[in-house]
Amino acid sequence: MVKKLEVLAIVPARAGSKSIPKKNVRFFAGHPLLAYSIAAGLQAARVTRVMVSTDDKEFGDIARSYGAEVPFLRPAELAADDITDLPVFEHALHWLIENEDYRPDVVVQLRPTSPVRPRDCVDRAVEILIDNPQADSVRGVVPSGQNPYKMWRLNDDGRMKPLLQDAGDEAYNMPRQKLPPTYWQTGHIDAIRTETILEKQSMTGEVILPLLLDAKYTVDIDTLEDWRRAEYTLLRSDLDPVLPGREPRSFPKSVSMVILDFDGVLTDNRVWVDGEGNEWVAANRGDGWGIARLKERGVEVVVLSTESHPVVAARCRKLGIAVKQNLADKASALQELLNESGVNPSEAVFLGNDVNDVPCFPFVACALVVSDAHPQARCEADIVLRNPGGHGAVRELCDLVIGQMDEVS
Repeated sequence: MVKKLEVLAIVPARAGSKSIPKKNVRFFAGHPLLAYSIAAGLQAARVTRVMVSTDDKEFGDIARSYGAEVPFLRPAELAADDITDLPVFEHALHWLIENEDYRPDVVVQLRPTSPVRPRDCVDRAVEILIDNPQADSVRGVVPSGQNPYKMWRLNDDGRMKPLLQDAGDEAYNMPRQKLPPTYWQTGHIDAIRTETILEKQSMTGEVILPLLLDAKYTVDIDTLEDWRRAEYTLLRSDLDPVLPGREPRSFPKSVSMVILDFDGVLTDNRVWVDGEGNEWVAANRGDGWGIARLKERGVEVVVLSTESHPVVAARCRKLGIAVKQNLADKASALQELLNESGVNPSEAVFLGNDVNDVPCFPFVACALVVSDAHPQARCEADIVLRNPGGHGAVRELCDLVIGQMDEVS
């Protein structure tokens, strides 16, 4: 029998980040940052174990809750700001050899600070390494945004000197098209032979092969500004990255009930207040027209809201739909609604926008959120609509239901 190749994925997650405190467990689009790297390892067909190396018990507990092993806590001296990858990985491998008699064939590094990964990223890197016995490692790269042949160093005397000079005289004056293509290493993936780390005492070795990645996935988080850009990239783009948690459910072929939140769904989540405390909200007439079309098709529409203000009931009366408001527990109210109406949950969909809507999601066939929903709600939803709350999101959902009904018929 051929021995199965042992591929160990290690997520390094120290606690002492200075730029963003507790960065590796800070919530990123609804999940701790390190959860994205754990998920990338767990979903990879080639990976046999996923482990987190951390110096913090809280980090370890969070990592375990997302499915990773945390067999030890890293010594404090291996969690300093200036520590390099090599001693961290040497420590992990020596610990596994000494305590478990376990030595993997390949080690994969999955840095938490590059959370947006293509789904095939890990397997492709491991397969390149396996298919090339001469290679010591594989590293993820993207085409560099700026060509280093046009970069400079400053000498001590203040004069400039080209950073690279192997493309001919005055390469910095050449057209970009005539310069050699260059690549930027990302933090998405490193696949390394174990002997490269333990025997060559290197995280790369001499023979390094590339895994060329789509530059759209390039995310490296060091600052809060990086964080905001990365979260926007994940939540607003058409990328298909590895995500923690369950796979999204598809939209049901038959829908008999649509349940809506009110604030931030039928409104844009703003409220106008006058000096006497009177409140006004803005609604979208297109949403109302979509609801009217649903009702003509026999689809029931119900609003569930925690808001107690009478504007909720007034708007629902105008639309001719049922409402349950001033709710302390939306999920329980949703279950009660389905039981009372006799609607099969497999034919019910829910549209929300915030974290207090998330507990409702498991009790319907498909959970949707508006495009400007809270990141955690976006991450837990099955479908993110194109339109924001109060600006056509409900109409978009209505059109989706009607389109599905027409397709089935």
